[in-house]
Amino acid sequence: MTPGRIVRTTAFYALVAVIVFYAVFPFYYAVISSLKPASQLFRIDYYPAYFEWRNYVRIFEGQPFAANLLNSILVSLAVVVLSTLLGITAAYALGRVTFRGRQTILVSILGVSMFPQVAVLSGMFELIRALGLYNNLASLALSYMIFTLPFTVWVLTTYVQGLPQELEEAAIMDGASPWSVLTRIFVPLMMPALVTTGLLAFIAAWNEFLFALTFTLTNEQRTVPVAISMITGGSAHELPWANIMAASVLVTVPVVALVLVFQKRIVSGLTAGAVKG
Repeated sequence: MTPGRIVRTTAFYALVAVIVFYAVFPFYYAVISSLKPASQLFRIDYYPAYFEWRNYVRIFEGQPFAANLLNSILVSLAVVVLSTLLGITAAYALGRVTFRGRQTILVSILGVSMFPQVAVLSGMFELIRALGLYNNLASLALSYMIFTLPFTVWVLTTYVQGLPQELEEAAIMDGASPWSVLTRIFVPLMMPALVTTGLLAFIAAWNEFLFALTFTLTNEQRTVPVAISMITGGSAHELPWANIMAASVLVTVPVVALVLVFQKRIVSGLTAGAVKG
């Protein structure tokens, strides 16, 4: 191995190490902090020096944190199901059916995703109130579609456009309806893209804070990001930071686990959608 190659290899792995450290260290430190007693929380430690598992028990005491977890799961799953179902049907229409204004619709869908949440907050609040969904989990599932559906439609449309036309033509020759072509031929082939978009939609809904704070009122209807923000004490020095860190770790672990389990499908879905345009 030449000296120049050694330098490039060393620089590459050093850069990877820096990126991994930058991404992983905050979560690692949160885990360490969640296991500290309150009296030692502001002491800086870079390795687990305490194992105060009681912090994880306290977050379920005196507040409906278990119900908040269930709310987040229900809302996130509902968003995934709705985004996937609407995204599949829209992708088939936009990717396979030729009609005037198709490109305009795609650009409009992309344009919707460019607005920040705060820009549409007041309009969404009026819509939610008019539909009678205030302080209801359905309001969150509906509002989250604003930022999950555009991404889902764009990725799936790109994926559908890259599928061989001959598959659809052969199925139509055999008498298959458009719905049969979509569900029996396209959906199995789109599974990597569906896993990618579904998981990203789940993460977006799981972590969303602004709409959840605005459209829910009672503790029983809140999701975990808002519930964590409501873990308070008296003054700033009396805030139960150990409990907050424990709750943060608890709600982050499922997302990390999902990404690790489906990482290969996520990569294949994203790369296939990027290449097959």
